[in-house]
Amino acid sequence: MKKLLSLLLAVTMLLALTACGGAKDDAKPTEAPAAEGGEAEAPAEGGEEAEAPAEGGEEAEAPADAVTLVMAEVNPIDSIIGQVDSAFKDKVEELSGGSIKIDIQAGGVLGAEENVLDSVMSGSNQIDIARISVFALNSYGVQKTVFCTLPFVFESPEHFWNFADSDLAKEFLNEPQELGLPVRGLFFGEEGFRHFFTRTDKPIESMDDLKGLKLRVSNDPIMNGLVESLGASPTVVSFNELYSGLQTGVCDGAEQPIGNYQSNAFNEVAPYLILDGHTLGAIQVIITDNAWNKLSEEQQGWIMEAAEYAQDFNKEIVDSAEATALQELKDAGVTVIEVEDKAPLVEAVSGVLEPYTTGDMGEIYEQIMAMK
Repeated sequence: MKKLLSLLLAVTMLLALTACGGAKDDAKPTEAPAAEGGEAEAPAEGGEEAEAPAEGGEEAEAPADAVTLVMAEVNPIDSIIGQVDSAFKDKVEELSGGSIKIDIQAGGVLGAEENVLDSVMSGSNQIDIARISVFALNSYGVQKTVFCTLPFVFESPEHFWNFADSDLAKEFLNEPQELGLPVRGLFFGEEGFRHFFTRTDKPIESMDDLKGLKLRVSNDPIMNGLVESLGASPTVVSFNELYSGLQTGVCDGAEQPIGNYQSNAFNEVAPYLILDGHTLGAIQVIITDNAWNKLSEEQQGWIMEAAEYAQDFNKEIVDSAEATALQELKDAGVTVIEVEDKAPLVEAVSGVLEPYTTGDMGEIYEQIMAMK
């Protein structure tokens, strides 16, 4: 019996030793890739193929001392003005050979215009360049650009571009500097004429149907006066909240250029569009003093050259882009109402115009009207 137990113990020990040996053998294949991986890393350390893309393309790697400027845009990048932003960015980076990079933050990710301007005016370095509506600086004391927002001042896009290309426009862009504000204008642009649109449960057939409606405005006295002159109620809603405001009935309608109306999908919640063209959707691009002072004189020259290029690009694309957007909206089922006779509308808003057509302001008004 003892012999039998001894024999069984010996067999058991032999099997255990065999299993241990097998485990070591099984471990070797799992270690092998690590050894092979070490060899595979060699091209990454010294191989030409691994480093070629980083070394090769000028676009792949900016100069070590490149300046990156963050640009704020509330609209989607595929909107008319989003395309203008992109044209400006591309030209800056081309002219500077990559020594200046423009980082466009579109779609309102940096906040609505009022948030962007509050940040800029407080001296924050988070935003360097911003595309804003021309009236956005009026609340900071800028006065001249108010003429770009007055109803029925610009009779046609050609009239606006005659102004935008003039020496008077350069005076407008420089006014923030004259007032000691920490920004300067780079260029003007436009998104097309602005039109009213309303919710599904607030269909309109004429301007008279706007009476009594809550129409969204940014907090701008000109637009407040315009909406009140139509018998409607101006309702302040942030642009970033406009879609939900229309959806929930916080406001019954709003006004935007056709391209913005489409690119922000407002037609989904407000499918009645009345083509009244009460004012041109003029915009401007500004740069902060903090950002401007980062740049050498040569770099500042590239920024201004790119600004001129972007303004010309805007002029070239806006009409065709707007016409395409309008047709697509019609095809999507938007009810489009034409306004044949704008004389009653012009008469209704005459009170809004009056303070700006007399005295010192009247002289500027006359200069603009002479550019038709």
